[in-house]
Amino acid sequence: MAENVNQQFSEAELDYLRLLGEEYPTEQSVATEIINLNAIMNLPKATEHFMSDIHGEYEAFTHIMRSASGAIREKIDMLFSDELSEEERATLATLIYYPEEKLEELLPNIEDETAFYKRTLNYLIEICHVVSSKYTRSKVRKALPPEYAYVIDELLNTDFTLHNKREYYDNIITTIIEIGKAQDFIVAVCDVIKRLIVDRLHIVGDIFDRGPRADIVMEALMKHHKVDIQWGNHDMLWMGAAAGSPICVANVLANSILYNNLHVLENGYGISLRPLSVFANDYYALTDLSSFATRIIDPEEKISIKPKDLVRTARMSKAITVILFKLTGQVVMRNPDFGMEDRLLLDKIDYDRGTVTIDGKTYLLRDSDFPTIDIANPYKLSPEEEDVMNELVSSFRQSEKLQNHIKFLFRKGNIYKVYNGNFLTHGGVPMNADGTFKEFTFDGKRYKGKALMEYCEQQARKGYFCAEGTPGRQKGQDFMWYLWCGKWSPLFARSKITTFERRLIDDKSTWKEDKDPYYEITKTEEGCVKILKEFGLEGPNCHIINGHVPVKSKNGESPVKGDGRLFIIDGGFSRAYQPTTGIAGYTLIYNSHYMRLAAHEPFSGTKNAIKNNKDILNATIVSEELDHRLKISEVDRGKKLQKEIDHLENLLYAYRNGIISEYSAND
Repeated sequence: MAENVNQQFSEAELDYLRLLGEEYPTEQSVATEIINLNAIMNLPKATEHFMSDIHGEYEAFTHIMRSASGAIREKIDMLFSDELSEEERATLATLIYYPEEKLEELLPNIEDETAFYKRTLNYLIEICHVVSSKYTRSKVRKALPPEYAYVIDELLNTDFTLHNKREYYDNIITTIIEIGKAQDFIVAVCDVIKRLIVDRLHIVGDIFDRGPRADIVMEALMKHHKVDIQWGNHDMLWMGAAAGSPICVANVLANSILYNNLHVLENGYGISLRPLSVFANDYYALTDLSSFATRIIDPEEKISIKPKDLVRTARMSKAITVILFKLTGQVVMRNPDFGMEDRLLLDKIDYDRGTVTIDGKTYLLRDSDFPTIDIANPYKLSPEEEDVMNELVSSFRQSEKLQNHIKFLFRKGNIYKVYNGNFLTHGGVPMNADGTFKEFTFDGKRYKGKALMEYCEQQARKGYFCAEGTPGRQKGQDFMWYLWCGKWSPLFARSKITTFERRLIDDKSTWKEDKDPYYEITKTEEGCVKILKEFGLEGPNCHIINGHVPVKSKNGESPVKGDGRLFIIDGGFSRAYQPTTGIAGYTLIYNSHYMRLAAHEPFSGTKNAIKNNKDILNATIVSEELDHRLKISEVDRGKKLQKEIDHLENLLYAYRNGIISEYSAND
């Protein structure tokens, strides 16, 4: 710090320095903190882990999170490839991922438990030492389990080159084994490794829908030490449902029934579907259900599911889908700014002929038997439909678990995030074909680019947090539905959602949902650079990270676009998408050495992983090596720390020059 005896501070700056002085009351305390912060600035950048489009596939998600997309196995191979066989390294990796379960499977076949514990603990401490080396000792201590914090800290910081310290280390390990705490200690160290291998987890949207238990994924995320979430359109739909939006509730139910995903509703969130089931049985029992059959993906489930249950869910599917079409009309007519009049289709049906007219062309409908539709007023819910929706909305609002999960999404989530040189958003930034940002008009004001994204987030928050019965809450909830499927919505990024056409029209040309030009523009580096600049990012190491659009890997499509400037990490986590993608998802690791995009094969289940050491096989798609090892001083945290250092240096100057007096214990 270069001192300037003519340093002048404004009154506001002096007020801030006095407040800072309450935390650092002496010249020595300030100097110590400056030294500490400068030391942190020179540590390596911490590891970030990116995942997207989990879609309720909790087993695969849990495994990839525990394994850090292969980062733990990478450390094991680096340390022990010359010492342990492939099978032994695989067993050690599984032990770290699932310590309790793997120990239960291993121990009955171990002849010399003491030797096994010593060997295993030595391996684990060595791995733990490596993964903790990029953090300050203070940060590592905070990550340790309280019951073993002192012991693990001692083992991690023992200098083996000193003979006495080697004996000290061995004695600690021996004592742990002798007093019967080896299993507990192994579990504790494994958990520390998993905690330290990744510093921050980024979820780039779509936790909900398709897969079996999004609630289990949410519980895991809520326990994670550092996570941020960029909302996906499926997440937004559930957020709207939790807020009490009838159309979002109807959409959630239609999706869940279609994909046979009722466990998350009934078992996960305690939402009763009985009102819908009774209503559907009363009004749709004698109608054609062929267009509303539930899709069963799991072959074992196809065998076990009862025919009568398939009939029941088909009735429910048809009933809620008709309600959804009606509510869609109401929301579209209530919000002309959405520009979605092409979704007003119930009044375009000729019920006698069984046809619908879309864009001047008439199509035959598979089904036009809708007993609850009033032809004279097709978008009005019947009194019975009103009652059903009131009960269902109330059930969503009263689910304590769902409300806790959605509040967490609002607390940890945003529509986009800029972090360490990367722009993270689920769908994209709406653009025109000429490469300009698409402009939208809402309430007479125009928005595009960054301003549009921020407006969208503001409206979503209003839909959940504005007071009951206010126009802001109603409008916000309509906007949440718009973000789910609206024309060119940043989270949906398509021209329209063709639910009506897919359910009722055989002509697949009507199913087309044009993608936003964003996806063509970002195939070029120039397009990516323009978008990055809009969000304040410039330089060769800045990237866009998206989910949302499953990459068709089996057809040779690459998840890397724009000459390496954009990564799409939706590779088919959900089993519903895997026939299209050919893989089971992409994940991204960004550490101080590289950015590594990995493709994963389908997960064969937790039991198989534990018993047979079956990891999710990872294939590195691209590894962007950095030209030097990134330090904290070069990333976002470093910028924040530098500001802290600057303030502390000002405080030190103020103390040394009598501008502010040091604080005593009695002040």
